[in-house]
Amino acid sequence: MDCDICGKQAKVHLTQLVGGQIKKIALCDNCAKEKGVTDPTGFALAEMLLGKTGGKVSTPAPFQTGATRRCGGCGFTLDDLRRIRRFGCAECYTIFHDEVSQMLRGMHKGTKHCGKVPAGLMELHARTQRLEELRGKLDLAVIAENYEEAAGLRDEIRQIEIRVTPATD
Repeated sequence: MDCDICGKQAKVHLTQLVGGQIKKIALCDNCAKEKGVTDPTGFALAEMLLGKTGGKVSTPAPFQTGATRRCGGCGFTLDDLRRIRRFGCAECYTIFHDEVSQMLRGMHKGTKHCGKVPAGLMELHARTQRLEELRGKLDLAVIAENYEEAAGLRDEIRQIEIRVTPATD
């Protein structure tokens, strides 16, 4: 693919959602450096694509909130994070933890990712955890010489194992 500015071989490919439409641009290394693509705080793809800067890329004015807090690793501010929607470095995760947690709560049901579980696997996982828990309690009951409790736990473990293990006849 060729650079959209000079026609050389493109090495940098950018995509951004602007006004509900996907805008794509391809740049060679020289044009990317010239336009400030290597510095995420100084690059605005939408401005360049829409021609609002006459070919030059400007940095939008920061929001008034959070402009004073900066990441020690990359210099990002909270406003940069809100505008770009990406972190500047790994240290940003720690610096802006509270704000990011609020953003995630607004986007998702919670802040902990659980992922998707195939049908039936969650039930099997719950049984396995319950068996581990019961076996731990059984070991403690035997050590404490509480044989009545141990017998009850043993029977409960056997019942769960019978439901899990298919019959082989």
